[in-house]
Amino acid sequence: MATDFWASSHYKRWIVDRGTLKESRSDDLQYVDDPEYLDFFAIFFANVITKLGKKLNFRQRVIATAIVFFRRFYIKNSYCETDPFIVIAACCYVAGKAEESPVHIKNMVAEARLFFSQQPYGVKYFPSDNSKLAEMEFYLVADLECDLTVFHPYRTLLSICKKESSNDLQTEAGEVGVGVDDGPRYWGSGDGQLELPDDAFQLAWSIVNDTYRSDLCLLYPPHLLAITALYLAVVLHGPTRELLQQQSHSVEATPVHSSPRRSSRQSSSTSLGHAKKPSQDFVAFFADLNISMPLVATIAQEIISLYTLWERYLEDSDLVDSARGTFYGHASAQTQSGGSHSGVSTPVESLDDAQKPHGATPTFLLQVLTRMRENKLSDMAHASSGRPVAVNKMLERTQAAG
Repeated sequence: MATDFWASSHYKRWIVDRGTLKESRSDDLQYVDDPEYLDFFAIFFANVITKLGKKLNFRQRVIATAIVFFRRFYIKNSYCETDPFIVIAACCYVAGKAEESPVHIKNMVAEARLFFSQQPYGVKYFPSDNSKLAEMEFYLVADLECDLTVFHPYRTLLSICKKESSNDLQTEAGEVGVGVDDGPRYWGSGDGQLELPDDAFQLAWSIVNDTYRSDLCLLYPPHLLAITALYLAVVLHGPTRELLQQQSHSVEATPVHSSPRRSSRQSSSTSLGHAKKPSQDFVAFFADLNISMPLVATIAQEIISLYTLWERYLEDSDLVDSARGTFYGHASAQTQSGGSHSGVSTPVESLDDAQKPHGATPTFLLQVLTRMRENKLSDMAHASSGRPVAVNKMLERTQAAG
């Protein structure tokens, strides 16, 4: 794979702006009552891909690649014109190949068909013919322009926190700055790296996982997402946050004066290891990064907005690699004096109607998707010309080919 992110197709063709994303959803916006439903779709379909990937024993990187393929495909297509479930199966199938974790097409079809037939999805029309998935793979790779190289924030996270050997880092040199001779690494001089406890690092890893429930992977380079995840982990992780506060208070309370002279005996006792190793200055670490911290703050706000939206998405999920629980707990503690957080204290059973405007469930989103596709088909069957037209992108290409 490409070793330089800045020379890769990921950076050159698949980092888009918000205008492009808005335009890609223009058709879908005509068939939804609330544009926010499309944001719920992003969470819903990412969860579906994650669960299917775990059924297939995929690593997290393969699941993340499948989600990125799904996002890229729907830059050029709309939900109302396609069947997202066959697209999901194709994305998982292609991602397994791209990340060297292939699954036989028969196993993919069997697992997807069984998984999608269960509740809350209840998809009864998923094809059992392997050729249908193979055909969808062809259309997917065509829309991806054969750009199957995807960079993820995980490698950056590992390299900054000293969690991986130098030999492994060389596989994605351009992403982390290792082996690039024409400029400094993006974390500054590269001499200092962030030292985090294992549970704080796991929190940052989970935050990265959660970013795939939105379009952030299409908007920003992966190293910015990794650094933002570390930025939020330092704040949300209790012991690390307390250490950061202590450092801030000590800086404010320490007067500036010349240090007194010490005897040689005092110096020798210090050198014997009696002095405690000073804790790392997190503020100085982030300040020394060779990136735009205002941009990191912007991404952090978008991640917080994702969690706020996700709080209103009501699903009994078994996802254990998410940081949403930590975020909700921190937000609840911050607002405890003023009352409980409205979303955290509201169980699924408290909703009498799944179609209440302040939240969404998988069942409700599937109903919205069904209405969208039915209305789109109705409009296409009764076009202004009075003649039926192609019902989806694949049929249009087939007709154009002959």
